[in-house]
Amino acid sequence: MDNFVVSARKYRPVTFDSVVGQKAITSTLRNAIRTNTLAQAFFFCGPRGVGKTTCARIMAKTINCLNPTPDMEACDECESCKAFNNSSSFNIYELDAASNNSVEDIRNLVDQVRIPPQVGKYKVYIIDEVHMLSQAAFNAFLKTLEEPPAYAKFIMATTEKHKILATILSRCQIFDFKRITVEDISKHLESIAEKENVVAEKDALNIIAQKADGALRDALSIFDQMVSFSGNTITYKDVIENLNVLDYEYYFQMLDHILAKDVNSILLLLNEVVDKGFDIQHFIQGLASHLRNLLLGRNQAVIDLMEVSQQLKMRYAQQAQRCSQYFILKALDFANQCDLNFKNSSNKRLHLEICLMKMCYIEQTGVQQQTQVQQQVVRPQQTPVQTQTQTQTQTQTQTQIPTPTPTMTQTRTPIPSPSPTSTPQSSTPQSSTPQSSTPTPQRMGRLNRAATISITADEPKAEKEEEERLDNDFTQEQLTKAWNDFVQICQSKSPAFTAGIKNAEPKKVSKSEVKFKIDNILVVKNQDNMQTLHEYLKKELRNNQFLLKEEVVERVHETVLYTDRQKFEKMINDNPNVLEIKNALGLQIGV
Repeated sequence: MDNFVVSARKYRPVTFDSVVGQKAITSTLRNAIRTNTLAQAFFFCGPRGVGKTTCARIMAKTINCLNPTPDMEACDECESCKAFNNSSSFNIYELDAASNNSVEDIRNLVDQVRIPPQVGKYKVYIIDEVHMLSQAAFNAFLKTLEEPPAYAKFIMATTEKHKILATILSRCQIFDFKRITVEDISKHLESIAEKENVVAEKDALNIIAQKADGALRDALSIFDQMVSFSGNTITYKDVIENLNVLDYEYYFQMLDHILAKDVNSILLLLNEVVDKGFDIQHFIQGLASHLRNLLLGRNQAVIDLMEVSQQLKMRYAQQAQRCSQYFILKALDFANQCDLNFKNSSNKRLHLEICLMKMCYIEQTGVQQQTQVQQQVVRPQQTPVQTQTQTQTQTQTQTQIPTPTPTMTQTRTPIPSPSPTSTPQSSTPQSSTPQSSTPTPQRMGRLNRAATISITADEPKAEKEEEERLDNDFTQEQLTKAWNDFVQICQSKSPAFTAGIKNAEPKKVSKSEVKFKIDNILVVKNQDNMQTLHEYLKKELRNNQFLLKEEVVERVHETVLYTDRQKFEKMINDNPNVLEIKNALGLQIGV
């Protein structure tokens, strides 16, 4: 039985022409070889599976080829090319930096650089996963990388460019490899399927390309997996079943139900998705992608941005004609908000169901908002002249009729607009002039909704009554008594606050200022209790023209006597005769 070779190795590109999706880079390398302007070091970076190491090998083989083609491709016939194909070339070294990342490994490489090539013009060193080198290894490599021999070329490849030292990058020509597009991967898979005599549907290959996420190696691995699963015939149904991908049909059906406002069908279809084991967050993400494709399908200029087959593009365009742009954008916003708040929701399924049901009424809500805006725009705006004339007319009417009747309150006579010859200083309204226009409707809310009462509208606030001025000249005794009375009253309600002001020693500094002492600044930060204290003092002293000002005094810490000797020394300080008594009686003091 022959050994099986995976497609990623079997169909690995061996020429610049066979590299998929990196035409800009391969053209640059070809021109450099043709014009003999090769740098001493190249740095290939980019995502996985996009051809970094492959391009490095092709370049190393081509620059050592003894008979390159006019298109700067290796001939595959010379001694150097045959040695490379048999993996026996002494001029091309491939180093895995993941397992050879020490200083000693780099020193061995530097020693090899000193030996010139035996066959061919260059010695090429391909260092893969170069970001795995240690800091010391990078430093040991710097001098050789900057000034290598003329025959030495270095090609470094990595997926993590940000981990490379700036001193290394500055010594290299940097090539950023891009992700391979879905279209390029699909075409490449079609050619491989044809070579392997595998019948594959285009939609099936398109799903494989999307699942690969821009990596051709991943796409080839999935292709081999599908061949093992379904044999020589790969269908769309087999691919979505094997790769656990939700079918496009679910999204098309879901949007049809949303447009029809069929909530029951929406819930049943979502339940079917859940029963099949799909993650509902993946469903809302897929629905957002579906809405994006609908947005692209409304315009032929951007329809090619969809990474789907041509048949699906036409289907997206057909469904997009049934949706307005406002609906698609609003539904995209709902789907995005649902995805962002998904992890914070305790009932995730209900969270998604609410989002889908809200999408049903996007058009209805949009029509209502548009109608309201149009009503506001159509409503005529009064000029300053009209406003001033109405104000003067209303003032004269109030002067002539001080007590309005109920009829006048309920029906208001429309005020005619002034004639062109009238001036704002006119004192008599032009009530006798006939007007053909209808009276302007009165505003009954913040948004000019004539039949709506807003529960959030600002209510008229009563004017604050001015406080009666009290400036009784109180004494220090009255202040102390009122202060102590407040402490007794509030001791049970706020014991912590009253403890802080109990020994505050209030002092009348002037008729407009009262000072008090505290040992804790947190007392005055209790705004509610301080306000209550101030109001109580103003009432008791019949003076509301003074202010309370605090004075923070540090608390004196008393020394606590613990031992007998400390107590005896304290007694001696208070009465020196105690020492004479102790000596006369021959007493001993404990420790």
